[in-house]
Amino acid sequence: MWYVIIIVVLFTIVNGQSSSFITVQNGRLTLNNEDYMYIGTNFWYGVNLASKGPGGNRSRLLRELDRLHSLGVDNLRLQAGSEGPNTEPSRMVPAMQPQPGIYDEAILDGLDFLLYEMNKRKMRAVMCLNNYWQWSGGFAQYVVWAGGAKSIPYPGGSNDFDSFAARFYELPRALELFNNHIQFIVKRTNKYNNIPYAEDPTIMSWELANELSQYGNLNLTWLNHTACLIKQLAPKQLITTGSDGHSTSKNFINEHASQCIDYATIHLWVENWGIHDPHNSSVTFPLALAAAKKFIDDRAAYKDKPIVLEEFGISRDNASLSSTSPVTVRDKYYRAVLQLAHHHRIPATFWAYGGEGRPRILGASWRQGDDFIGDPPHEPQGSNAVYDTDNSTLEIIRYFASMATKKSSANTSLF
Repeated sequence: MWYVIIIVVLFTIVNGQSSSFITVQNGRLTLNNEDYMYIGTNFWYGVNLASKGPGGNRSRLLRELDRLHSLGVDNLRLQAGSEGPNTEPSRMVPAMQPQPGIYDEAILDGLDFLLYEMNKRKMRAVMCLNNYWQWSGGFAQYVVWAGGAKSIPYPGGSNDFDSFAARFYELPRALELFNNHIQFIVKRTNKYNNIPYAEDPTIMSWELANELSQYGNLNLTWLNHTACLIKQLAPKQLITTGSDGHSTSKNFINEHASQCIDYATIHLWVENWGIHDPHNSSVTFPLALAAAKKFIDDRAAYKDKPIVLEEFGISRDNASLSSTSPVTVRDKYYRAVLQLAHHHRIPATFWAYGGEGRPRILGASWRQGDDFIGDPPHEPQGSNAVYDTDNSTLEIIRYFASMATKKSSANTSLF
């Protein structure tokens, strides 16, 4: 029997596949008993890009994975749940789940293939299961499915969206439908390597939802119950919230207090928060850097569990959407934020990787048939995307990805 184990281990090593789970030890993310630090990217559209169906492009997917791996970006945050119908506006489509309990087999196959290819490159996945925002369906679609409303008051057309999405927590049927999705996905077995998802080290963690609350309206009882449900289904993998951490410090602590939550998350958006105006960077950019430092420093003071900065981004110079426009401000911002994260030994995941994708029309929102480039479908495409030709930004990412593997938190300000 021992020789069979040796052969399996050697096969895994030779083929470069992930064989060890990420764990938490002494308040740190660890891999093989050493700190696990990384620079990652938001690659939510990967499951659709990996599909054989509409919107899929496996040749591009493999090129993008190779580019990211060559940069040292080996942790990808994926959308492991999207809800239909596909006729709704500003959605990532085709949806994984067009109707309650009915799944698009091409999208599921895409998720299998994506994880299979990531495994071959020793990449890790954060599997985001739901979304407070409407661009993947998310909470609002579950509210409609549960009979809580006939239609969604989309952001931009109504001021009621936040309270509408939060109704998800109040509707037993909505929670039941989401629990069904959790059971379905976490119990899935990958068709490409026959590895059950819950047994696959490629999956670093399961995330309850993207930015699962606004203005402190999170249901903590639901959070604990759902996190513990996933922990029961996938005890070898980590669980996190998806919180943006932008509420009060008390709320941030409470959001991550459950014994079934393994690490905390924060999101940093100086433009969405009204601090940085890309049309007036000479005045507002220093304010943005100061706000970013304060936010990261404040959250880094939390020592109960590891922290991951899983979203940060900023526009190109003067908010240009052209892929050839300068990224002087963005480069300064990425350098400053990644330096802060490195100093505090906090893994950081930038938003978002656009790779070789390009917008159909500058300023247009995404529609089916367009390239995926990382910006959510309802936003002007190119707003925060880092393209394969943004060489200066990519070199900053490469540098800090290499620094992430070093044990020291030494100052990198000379870079």
